[in-house]
Amino acid sequence: MTDDRWGVRAGLDVVRDALLEAWAVLMPTECSGCGTPDLALCAACADLLRGTPAPAGRDTLTIWSALEYTDVVGRVLVAYKDGGRTDAAPALAAALAGAVAAALAAAAPAVAAPGDAAVLLVTVPSSRRAWRARGFHPVDLLLGRSGLRPVRLLRAQGRVADQVGLGREQRLDNRRGTLIATRPLDGHRILLVDDIVTTGATLLDARRAVLAAGGTVVGAATVAETRRHQPVDTRSRETD
Repeated sequence: MTDDRWGVRAGLDVVRDALLEAWAVLMPTECSGCGTPDLALCAACADLLRGTPAPAGRDTLTIWSALEYTDVVGRVLVAYKDGGRTDAAPALAAALAGAVAAALAAAAPAVAAPGDAAVLLVTVPSSRRAWRARGFHPVDLLLGRSGLRPVRLLRAQGRVADQVGLGREQRLDNRRGTLIATRPLDGHRILLVDDIVTTGATLLDARRAVLAAGGTVVGAATVAETRRHQPVDTRSRETD
């Protein structure tokens, strides 16, 4: 695919994301966190999305997450990802931007700001099934809302079973070897970015793919982290 075709595709993604946001704002709605009518996101739920980034370890990978995956956070994220509720994007984008900034600041003294060109923000690709259902890339949209540039350097390969209900080792086995870099990454420093981390299976496989392509992973950032072994009541098409 030529650079021009990549540019056209990126432009179409921007237009589609803008239409999704406009549709969510214009249609009658309810709070995606608690169901309060006539509010896209009520004040109480919005407050719960103002988190303080904190680090967590998965294997030897340090992942900074802005929020804990509680019931409200989970409902908002699933409604955003799988329900077309992009009206929650500004609040989620602010949370993710905070996690990215914290991860970059912790990575090295030379990496001081999210816009540092020396580090690429590489997002984990959606499955083909999720892309067909959503029509947009959730994490890419959140980064774009914060003025950050996501880079798609990974692609999925093979089939992945639904992660919901799987134990830690099963999730790790299910994700292992399912991502591959799209080009050599020698000399590139990379911060991996995703929406939710549970066992870390997806991010660990993304790190494996980056290392196999010659790149260096300086850390990872997500909107939310769940410490639960079982998912909350609301479920997304993709869980890590």
